[in-house]
Amino acid sequence: MKKIMNAPERFVAESLEGLVLAHEGLLAFGGGRKFVRRRVLAPGKVAVISGGGAGHEPLHSGFVGRGMLDAACTGHVFTSPTPDQIVAAMDEVDTGAGCLLIVKNYDGDVMNFEMAAEMAAPRHAVETVIVEDDAATGPAVRSRGRRGVAGTVVVEKLIGAAAEQGADLAALKALGEDLNGRIRSMGVALRGVAVPDNARETFVLGPEEMEFGVGIHGEPGLARTRFADADAIIRQLGEAILAEFPPGLLAAEGLRPLLVVNGFGGTPPIELYLAHGLARRFFEARAIMPARALTGTFVTSLDMAGLSLTLALLTPDQFALWNAPVATPALGW
Repeated sequence: MKKIMNAPERFVAESLEGLVLAHEGLLAFGGGRKFVRRRVLAPGKVAVISGGGAGHEPLHSGFVGRGMLDAACTGHVFTSPTPDQIVAAMDEVDTGAGCLLIVKNYDGDVMNFEMAAEMAAPRHAVETVIVEDDAATGPAVRSRGRRGVAGTVVVEKLIGAAAEQGADLAALKALGEDLNGRIRSMGVALRGVAVPDNARETFVLGPEEMEFGVGIHGEPGLARTRFADADAIIRQLGEAILAEFPPGLLAAEGLRPLLVVNGFGGTPPIELYLAHGLARRFFEARAIMPARALTGTFVTSLDMAGLSLTLALLTPDQFALWNAPVATPALGW
């Protein structure tokens, strides 16, 4: 395995240092370099904080900035940040309106964010939203229930925009809980991921195999199937997503579909845009017309080859939050 790095134990710290240096107008390190924060905080707004293990970049640190996250706490590769990192972020970025924690549904993340919320409760108002968008509903290796995967970007964007507009802590929690029922994702891998610490792939696929229903920590998926062409892959992902929505929800008037095509780190743009075109045609053929779309590399599993589709069914107010201005290293309009 070849990686552009010095030593595995310095990999994450040196990457975060480069991120902050590359975006000095937007980002700064928090105290002790325990987290990355907005360089300029907005007084009086709820502080929106997220985080998780490294290896998912640009999630979460790449989404720190105006209209999204106020701070992101990063652990080692595929390892949750510690409670003291999260508490330090709350202490530094809460400007008086409390903290909303956005947590992907993996056992380590949920446990450490819950501990941090308890530790900080005497001096901060804290609420938590746990993201559960994975349509792969089989046994999950690292979570109970649905995992939090690429739909996390949608949740962070909408909650961040609402916070920027002055929504209070209770409203932000209600928004996150409402979104959980209307966002579903499904991923496929063509190659496993090699973790820097041990240089071994987490799973190995043969030349004619693909892994369907994968998570973002290199864990195997629901099924290992024969490799297929792009039409068949997108159809399989799309059908799995639609099967997880109640039929009445898909037919509900007024909801605005948002489509996200996300690369896992080892998939080039030419393949992602091809997948975007096929996904648009798949959903439109079923009378689901995406009102907005996002295609690129947003929630990765280091260098895994593969992609995921996410479909979010947004109310008009939520759709306006998606369109609201955002300025982060990885997302901006």
